[in-house]
Amino acid sequence: MTLEQLDKQYGLQTYNRNYTNFVKGEGSILFTDKGEEYIDFASGIAVNSVGHNNPTLVEAIQNQVAKIIHISNLQIIEPQAKLAEKICTLANYDGAIFFANSGAEANEGAIKIARKYGETRFEKKRYKVITLEHSFHGRTITTVKATGQEVFHTPNFSPYPDGFSYVKGLEAVYENIDDETVAVMIELVQGEGGVQPFDKDEIQKLEKHLKEKDILLIVDEVQTGIYRTGKMLASNMYEIDPDIVTMAKGLGGGVPIGAVMTKHKDILVAGDHGSTFGGNYLSTRAGLAVLEVLSDLDEEGQLTETLAYFTVKLKEMASKYPNLFTEEVGLGLMRGLRAKDSETMKTVLSNCMKNKLIVLPAGKNTVRFLPALTITTSEIDEGFKRFEKAISSI
Repeated sequence: MTLEQLDKQYGLQTYNRNYTNFVKGEGSILFTDKGEEYIDFASGIAVNSVGHNNPTLVEAIQNQVAKIIHISNLQIIEPQAKLAEKICTLANYDGAIFFANSGAEANEGAIKIARKYGETRFEKKRYKVITLEHSFHGRTITTVKATGQEVFHTPNFSPYPDGFSYVKGLEAVYENIDDETVAVMIELVQGEGGVQPFDKDEIQKLEKHLKEKDILLIVDEVQTGIYRTGKMLASNMYEIDPDIVTMAKGLGGGVPIGAVMTKHKDILVAGDHGSTFGGNYLSTRAGLAVLEVLSDLDEEGQLTETLAYFTVKLKEMASKYPNLFTEEVGLGLMRGLRAKDSETMKTVLSNCMKNKLIVLPAGKNTVRFLPALTITTSEIDEGFKRFEKAISSI
């Protein structure tokens, strides 16, 4: 039985899979079981932030596995405490952190913090959370409802929790706040929604308004965080100070981890929230190694140079092929080329795989680029060489 047959017989078919079998990675290159080399411009959807087989991360994981992989959160976990400190320090954030296993779990934690804040801090209960059209916040029942895309709100999984609504654009947030609104949840760059950044001034204006109204600002940095946009957090780039920040994806470099960080350190107490696996020795030790690598890249200026180089290459493609792409979008190494229509996007994605380059879709018509933050100039050059070959015949 082939690998594809095994998957189709024994795996739930929840993904439209490509059946290329990758067995090894080095930096931003993936190798198949047939020895073919692919350039990885996706990094596992922004997860492999330090690339494949990064020596610092590998050594940290190997050393930790040889000692302790997991104990209960009923005992102190040294790398968990140190990772919490490291995140808060690098983000210049006066907060406390709860560790989970994914972005959806981190967002669930954020919503629970907001709900308890609304229950305990006001004479009249506040519980409503406003999100934005085209947002994406996770796949659990609650975070699906928080996601501002109607396609995810299928009746197959209803009824959904009450208290969530999404609006079209930042200006509509102001109009939809009422005396039961406890929080507004946003992504500073909408990833699944088309790699669309929001205007910095408008975000700062919204933050000021919410603080005046005593409404929490939750920033979902599951994809934008951990230097993806060029700073530790996109919130740092936008110069805002959210009440709650969520992270996941690139924090573990491939090891599952999520985190919710809040300024309201006393809201949750023992018994309010928990996770069996969240913040265990393996995931938090991986997180420390990832932040060691990326903070060094940032301090040395190498990250800035990589972002600039990738941007130049991307802009060249946008200007050279206006028949295919209407604009170049995004921040840092969270980028996209807006295709003229959805069919063009699908053709580009298919052609890229044929030319041994991995890119991603976003929204209805955006080709998304999420390479490792450690990608080299030679890997970028080879990737765009393959990209141009893939699109030149369209």
